[in-house]
Order: sequence, then structure tokens, then C-alpha cells
Amino acid sequence: MEVILLERVGRLGQMGDIVRVKDGYARNFLLPRHKALRATKANKERFEGQRAQLEARNLELKSEAQTIAEKIDGHVSIVIRSAGDMGQLYGSVSARDIAELLTKDGFSVDRSQVVLHTPIKTIGLHNIVVALHAEVQAKVVVNVARSQDEAERQGRGEEVLAREEDVYEREVGPITDEEGYSDL
Repeated sequence: MEVILLERVGRLGQMGDIVRVKDGYARNFLLPRHKALRATKANKERFEGQRAQLEARNLELKSEAQTIAEKIDGHVSIVIRSAGDMGQLYGSVSARDIAELLTKDGFSVDRSQVVLHTPIKTIGLHNIVVALHAEVQAKVVVNVARSQDEAERQGRGEEVLAREEDVYEREVGPITDEEGYSDL
């Protein structure tokens, strides 16, 4: 199906481009979300009549997204979750969790704006991209930890998943056998 894009769509084209897409993608995503119109003669004329308004609206949305991006860029959010000794979470942190966290921190972010290809399943600092507009992205840091104290330590750059042997070696010295070899 051929459609006229009403806004920039990643990997597809810019506003006003006439592109060929699969029927299901057009019917289930582009058309219901008002990102495109069917490329009929009447719709082409209608689009050309509204082009200036659509471009002005797009610029307005882009400038709003840029102001939000300046505020949110580099923001650190802390998520407390249960995890095993090796740092594997018993659950996961999803895009919805991150969107709720950012909304609670005072930023208006929808879960569809959080770019997370796979859920977060380990503790640590994770860099996440938030697509506020088709042309504006911001990066936030999600600090996943087992406790508030551990989150603060991770924030300072400390290793919280140190092995017991590493901690012992730092405090006491290298582990050796009876003959003095350290390859245990």
C-alpha cells in the first residue's frame, strides 16, 4: 500500500514522502496513529493544502521535545529490585517501569518513547534512550540496585558484585596453597 507520511517516521521517510509499506503496517500502525494517509489523489491534494500547518505543528512539537530533552538528558533514576548474589534480577525492568519512574520524577514520558530492545535483567547502571520526538532523543541512566545503599555505591562507581575472593584478597592478601602458589 502506498501512503503519504504526515510526520517523519524512522527508517521510512520524511513528512510528505510517498512510500510503499505492507498493508498490515499501514492499517494497524500508520493510519490509526495519524502518521500517514493513503496515497489517493484526493488525499494528495488534501495533504498539499495542509502541508504548511503540518510542518508548523511538527516544528512546535520538536521544539517542545528539545526543551524536555535538555532537562531529562543525563537524569539518573534509581530502581530497587530483588536480585541474586550474581546480580541477576528475579524479575526485570521494562520500558513501562522506566516510563513510570521518569513520570514520578516529574518528566512526561510515555512507555512507547522509551527505547528498550530487551528488558533489563541485571543490576548496575544502564544507559537508556528516550525518543521524545522522531528527531529528538535524550539519554537517561537507570541505576538498578538491590538497596538504596547499593544504588549510592554504584552511583559513585564502586563495584557491588565483587567476588568474595576479590574482597578477601584486598583485605588480607592473595590466596595461596601450602606451597605458595596462587592458582587455586
